[in-house]
Amino acid sequence: MKRYINKICILYSVLCILASCGVYRKYESQNETPENLFGTSDSIIKAMNDSSIATISWREFFEDPLLQELIDSALVRNTDLLAAKSAVMQAQASLTAAKLAWLPSLSLNPQAGISTQRFGSAGSGTGMNYSYNIPLQLDWNVGISGSVTVNKRKAKAVLAQAEAARDATQANLIATVAEYYFQLLMLDKELNILIETDKLWEESLETERALWENGQAYSTAVNQMESSCMSVKTQILDTRRSILSAENELCKLLRITPRSIPRTAWGEYRLPERFSTGVPATLLENRPDIKVADQILAEAFYNTALARAQFYPSFNLTGLLGWIGETGADPGALLMKIAASVMQPVFAQGKLIAQLKIAKLSQEDKLMDYIQTVLKAGNQVNEALADCQVARDKDQLYKRQVEVLQDAYVGTHELMNAGKASYLEVLTAQESLLTAQLNEATNLYEGAQALIGLYIALGGATK
Repeated sequence: MKRYINKICILYSVLCILASCGVYRKYESQNETPENLFGTSDSIIKAMNDSSIATISWREFFEDPLLQELIDSALVRNTDLLAAKSAVMQAQASLTAAKLAWLPSLSLNPQAGISTQRFGSAGSGTGMNYSYNIPLQLDWNVGISGSVTVNKRKAKAVLAQAEAARDATQANLIATVAEYYFQLLMLDKELNILIETDKLWEESLETERALWENGQAYSTAVNQMESSCMSVKTQILDTRRSILSAENELCKLLRITPRSIPRTAWGEYRLPERFSTGVPATLLENRPDIKVADQILAEAFYNTALARAQFYPSFNLTGLLGWIGETGADPGALLMKIAASVMQPVFAQGKLIAQLKIAKLSQEDKLMDYIQTVLKAGNQVNEALADCQVARDKDQLYKRQVEVLQDAYVGTHELMNAGKASYLEVLTAQESLLTAQLNEATNLYEGAQALIGLYIALGGATK
């Protein structure tokens, strides 16, 4: 009978080990990309060269030395990035602990005691008795259910999440610094346009005053001209205030006190015009948010494996080695003890089944989140591509519009001096030219924003 029981126990253990082999399966990263992920706006994708924009380091993409200095400062000082780097170090520490979980734990717990003892017929004498216990205890979870391996792989997934989150924080920080920098360049350009316009309109105002004094114009024309000049002056003040606000926001990112930000003049530096967006696989390989979503799914996968491992037995070894003795006795005796235990869950009030079901549902949710992240990425790339193309097309139109309106303004002003054009025509020409010049500058900034957005959308600025 005893022999049959032993065989049944051996067979049961083998079946449990074989069943738990499913717990050891590794997570396979998601790499499927929906068709037409980038939509149909592929006019820029066709302008391919030898390398992909997503593989360019941020130093190659932003070649302006002053901008590079600002980005370097932000990467060292920014609190959000420092917090992301700290999370990576914490995940690395957790992974180290998970790797060492295979080893047994040793603990030393020495103890000593003192007791009194009365002796003699009347209890007239007392004595002190000293005892000691020096045990060295060993505990080892052999981990036949696979929980140790799964915990290690889960810790690796958490570390990968932290690293991808750090990369995403860095990319967004670089993009934000660059956008504020180009915003300052645009505002500088607009300020120069307004200052030059103010000078020209002051000249027009003086001309209109001279005509009024000679009886060739009405006072209402002078008032209208002066009102337009005041409008430009207020725009100059607003633009200077906007420059100050942009500089302050940039200083907050750099974690420095408010100050003037050194920068190049508009037109001295432009972002790359020719580039390749690569292929959908490049998007999956470089975008940090997709890496994070993938590793969150991996963590959910291993949580399911851990929930499944709870159904299998756990095997533990316990050992004790030390000395025990007391004063007045023989030298301390050697104490040694070894024990092994196996625990197999039989009935846990449905908790194990519920935990496994919850883990599976959570894994399915994370898969949906991953798919949604990929679709969102494709939408962002599509939008950025469209913005780049529109800004490029509008740039030529605005340049031509400024040229035409410049000629129209000069001609109208000459006609007014000859008494052949009214002040209203001059005002219209002046305001139309100013609007076109400001629109051209704004469009150049929006084009730079779109190209930076495309660079980030394709997973750039992580190197």
